[in-house]
Amino acid sequence: QVQLVESGGGLAQPGGSLRLSCAASGFTFSLYTMNWYRQAPGKERELVAGITRTGRTTNYADSVKGRFTISRDNAKRTVDLQMNSLNPEDTAVYYCNVRRDYNDYWGQGTQVTVSS
Repeated sequence: QVQLVESGGGLAQPGGSLRLSCAASGFTFSLYTMNWYRQAPGKERELVAGITRTGRTTNYADSVKGRFTISRDNAKRTVDLQMNSLNPEDTAVYYCNVRRDYNDYWGQGTQVTVSS
């Protein structure tokens, strides 16, 4: 079965950096676009970044463009999110996502808190 396991969250100061990683199993990783979403308290889950199968194309929410970078390693079956210049508005639970056969699969999420 599809499994997505996120890691790398934690506490960062404003202006700081964190790197999230998602380890995938249970499907042919290299065939699917992978995404990172986030959900802040009281808000809807939103798409942060996506990366196509080969990694050639990426897309970002306007709020993170120029600060976050998504990447993938198909050999290792991982997708990472490098987050720089963090601000308190980036505080949220971050989820790894894959849409496979019209179904969305999610990891358990990893908490990112940006605070001084």
